Amino acid sequence: MKSFLSSRRGFTLIELLLVIGIIAILASIVIIAINPTKQLGKARNAQRRSDINTILNAVYQYAIDNNGVLPGNIPSGASTAAAKPICMFDTNIASCTTATGAGNLNGVNLRSLSGTYLVGIPKDPSVPSTLTASGTRYMIYKDASSRITVFPATTDDSETITASR
Repeated sequence: MKSFLSSRRGFTLIELLLVIGIIAILASIVIIAINPTKQLGKARNAQRRSDINTILNAVYQYAIDNNGVLPGNIPSGASTAAAKPICMFDTNIASCTTATGAGNLNGVNLRSLSGTYLVGIPKDPSVPSTLTASGTRYMIYKDASSRITVFPATTDDSETITASR
């Protein structure tokens, strides 16, 4: 007659460790395949594309409503070297547009777009949410043929993102 303990069935410690090890290996392969860092970078770049198109549409809508006059002090130039940063909505106008002095951005004030054309000036997704007195990390300029170009100062994976109209 068999004893009660010898007739009980279950998994041994080695079997449990083997299953846990296989699950860990499969989980690490899935995480590597998904690559969350790359996916987050793609999401930030998608937000940048959306933001620059939103800014560009607002600038042109403003120009249409104001007989072709562009908002702010959008710089003119032949290339991205002429571009200036777009200031955040709550940045002091003097520190936004002034080139000299600590904390000055030498940027473009598009405050006139807020309210009617934009809810607020979009800022790059890599800008901390607590940062308010600075640039949006979006750049803007007008080329020789009066085309406005907006682009982010930085992107993930060195992707080129730009919108011109």
